[in-house]
Amino acid sequence: MMQKFYRFEPLLKTLIWGSESWQISGVEGSETLSGGESLNALVREFGNALVGKDNYARFGNEFPLLIKFIDAHQDLSIQVHPTDEIAHRQGKPRGKTEMWYVMDSAPEAKLYNGLRQAITPGQYKKMVEQDTICEALAQYAVSEGDCFFIPAGRIHAIGAGCYLAEIQQTSDVTYRIYDYGRRDKDGNLRQLHTEEAAESIDYTVLDDYRTRYTPIKNQSQELVRCHYFTTSVYDLNEPMTIDYSDLDSFVILIGLKGKATVTVDGEQTTLSGGETLLLPATVSEVKVDGTLKMLETYV
Repeated sequence: MMQKFYRFEPLLKTLIWGSESWQISGVEGSETLSGGESLNALVREFGNALVGKDNYARFGNEFPLLIKFIDAHQDLSIQVHPTDEIAHRQGKPRGKTEMWYVMDSAPEAKLYNGLRQAITPGQYKKMVEQDTICEALAQYAVSEGDCFFIPAGRIHAIGAGCYLAEIQQTSDVTYRIYDYGRRDKDGNLRQLHTEEAAESIDYTVLDDYRTRYTPIKNQSQELVRCHYFTTSVYDLNEPMTIDYSDLDSFVILIGLKGKATVTVDGEQTTLSGGETLLLPATVSEVKVDGTLKMLETYV
């Protein structure tokens, strides 16, 4: 029998630059479990009822989103992800589009997102060889509440001191462009993917890559709407009822800060900062009562 909501045991991953907590994952070999059952096993068992009719037709038995909390103690590598089309051409199952929502980060936290100057693929390769590629990137000082959309093809990197929530396609395809000359645990320089990245980069230059919005209390505020997910933020200190009766999709609630009682079609639980809940597509109404900042995402 399908539940009205699911909690998953996070997968904690320690990396050379910090750590990730994979909150909800259907990535092969890194699936999260709920009551001993994997996320994709739940999709196979409940299909349309869990993820929605259109989503099940589109994605089959693989859950389409990966939800992480990322805690960067050092700068991550400069990287890019391919589009689905380019990934298929390169022999990968799919590309990766993602977004970041910055949580309580260090005062000096910064990140890279997008190009700040026009470069050609040839210039890109030369700048990688000369260790100057960071000069071509747009850098942002960040604080809690900042949001960045990273469509496939956009160069990006999380900087030291950043703590953020990441929502992305279910994909682990990452092309490392530059890694500050770091070495792995065996003393070897970490692998770069210069050629694959050159084919994947979108060389378009924008004036601003930050998602601009005005924070508001006790309302749904949409941040990102794209082909792969729609994400809104809620900053609540009053009870709120959310109507999902017309939505043909699962919903993921991502606790950012605070705590609230969450009632899903009459069944009660709690949601706190650092926690996530997966609501099946059959859910029609959710009541949230408490002081809670959270993200809501669905496909």
